[in-house]
Amino acid sequence: MTSWEKYGDKARGWSEREYASTNAYLSHRAALIRTLGPPLRPGDVVLDLACGDGGLADFLPGQRYLGVDASAEMVAAGRSLGRDLVEGDLNDYAPAAPVQATTIFRAIYYARDRRALFERLAGYTERKLVFDLNPRQYRLDDIRVDLEAAGFDRLDTRPFFVPQTRAVPFLVAFERIAPVARLLLRYRFTLICSASRRAAAS
Repeated sequence: MTSWEKYGDKARGWSEREYASTNAYLSHRAALIRTLGPPLRPGDVVLDLACGDGGLADFLPGQRYLGVDASAEMVAAGRSLGRDLVEGDLNDYAPAAPVQATTIFRAIYYARDRRALFERLAGYTERKLVFDLNPRQYRLDDIRVDLEAAGFDRLDTRPFFVPQTRAVPFLVAFERIAPVARLLLRYRFTLICSASRRAAAS
């Protein structure tokens, strides 16, 4: 069984079941996609790799959304809800035209070669690459080196303190309190990373 096939029989209703509060989790993720690093503009295309059923699409009004997932069942589930999804592996997929933003959430570990993946994404991503990172699993300095090798010379980060399986609204307030954020990140939660090119940020 490939790494994504385990999701096949769970595809229908994925976004609604996966999060304690789908609205809180995905709306906060969408807000950071828009604002962290170079801001997105109305009409910008967001390519969401490893998108699951594409639930994020519902929280990005004003953007053009395209989701890509390796699971045919996930793609079918998302399409049944009117979302624009295609089947593809994040390591190999390339859109027909450049996009302004590319996102990868809870899936960076699917990269066969992380630096090669970043280089591939840099070839069609005009404005920024946004992804989440477990800082207890990956060193941020190593990620930065790979991003710079791919041409992304600016990296903005922000803690993401919306738990997936429990609704704890007050935690979001700690994202901007650096000492508390550093402490929490030692034990759980993730960083949202926005990689861009300084020349393209204006």
